[in-house]
Amino acid sequence: MNILISDGRVIDPAQSLDQITDLYISQGEICAIGAAPEGFHADEVINAEGQIVCPGLIDLCTTLREPGQTRKGTIASETAAAAAGGITTLVVTPDTSPIVETAAVAELIQDRASDIGFARVLPMGALTQGLHGEQLAPLHGLASSGCIAFTNLRRPFGNSQILLRCLEYAATHDLLVVFQAQDAALAANGCMHDDTTSTRLGLNGIPEAAETIEVSRCLLLVEQTGVRAHFGQLSCERSVRMIEAARERGLQVSADVAIQNLLLTDESVNGFNSAYHVQPPLRSQLDRAGLRQGLVTGTISAICSDHQPHDPIAKQAPFAATEPGMSGLETLLPLSLRLVEQQLLELPQLIESLTIAPARILGLDAGTLEVGSQADICVFDPATEWTVSEDSLRSAGKNTPFLGQTLKGQVKATLMDGRIVFRR
Repeated sequence: MNILISDGRVIDPAQSLDQITDLYISQGEICAIGAAPEGFHADEVINAEGQIVCPGLIDLCTTLREPGQTRKGTIASETAAAAAGGITTLVVTPDTSPIVETAAVAELIQDRASDIGFARVLPMGALTQGLHGEQLAPLHGLASSGCIAFTNLRRPFGNSQILLRCLEYAATHDLLVVFQAQDAALAANGCMHDDTTSTRLGLNGIPEAAETIEVSRCLLLVEQTGVRAHFGQLSCERSVRMIEAARERGLQVSADVAIQNLLLTDESVNGFNSAYHVQPPLRSQLDRAGLRQGLVTGTISAICSDHQPHDPIAKQAPFAATEPGMSGLETLLPLSLRLVEQQLLELPQLIESLTIAPARILGLDAGTLEVGSQADICVFDPATEWTVSEDSLRSAGKNTPFLGQTLKGQVKATLMDGRIVFRR
């Protein structure tokens, strides 16, 4: 199928491209930018006048819930939400039931997503068996089955030697390890940032040391093993400084941040709204400023949704007793556009953090509109306002604190492999 996207502002940071022009798609690939290829006949035309045309977004951390927790979300519902949010590639966590520790589960998730066809799904495999932090999972076999990276999430390791052996094995096979750094003992029973707000509210806090101690340990072991490492969903200003210092020493490490940690602070918890119960927790204004500075300087190279859909009952309890997590696929882009509105980033910089930057972290040939590349495309209007409601969200998880709020920036069309998977 031949598709013409006409008169849009085409932004592709991978090519330093930012101009109003036409984009031509044929056989699932981008075949030309600007002038039409000889003999090209469009079967469909998308008029993108006044809109932004950019590569499809790549989300570095999404929880799909299927298999095993389909009351919270399914591959169908969450990939449909991704398409509505302009996201064409999802990196998904291994904490399904069963856990992604066998080739069969990894392939099941990918096959199911491929059959549904809304978004490309790349599973992360469990770093240890059962995510118990004791025995190495079959990493090589999982990588052969399509696992893009390996993580133990925020689950603890039995000891540092076990972690060291895991990293040594991953380094031997050039596998990417993703850390969600948190010292389980320090974080135990905590449900928000440990500071004056938690004390005033009478809630157990999670100190910043729970993250920074684990970041420090992981960095030392990364330096010793030479493993490819990525730190996901940082929440502390000090963590950013530690990553920056490591990069200055020559360590090839990368980091991302969840959009909510760039916009919100622990003061949001004042009303005990369980939608603000997230892991890592919303931290102080100083931490938020440090994360923003890290994004500007490039220490943090990508923004993710950290999407965690929940059924209503999971959030219907006293704050500390609710399950952590926020639904975020469909709000990722409009919330990120606030950073442009606040003049923290230019629009091409923001798009880079959502497209080519995560592609580079993963080692993917994606996140670009170069001629010959797969036609994964997001078309959005940065000026359109819309109200977040349970009806407007395609995700099965309606657990977002932005319900009822008006956001600016709306996806008009999403294409994956040259197919229109969402159109408004």
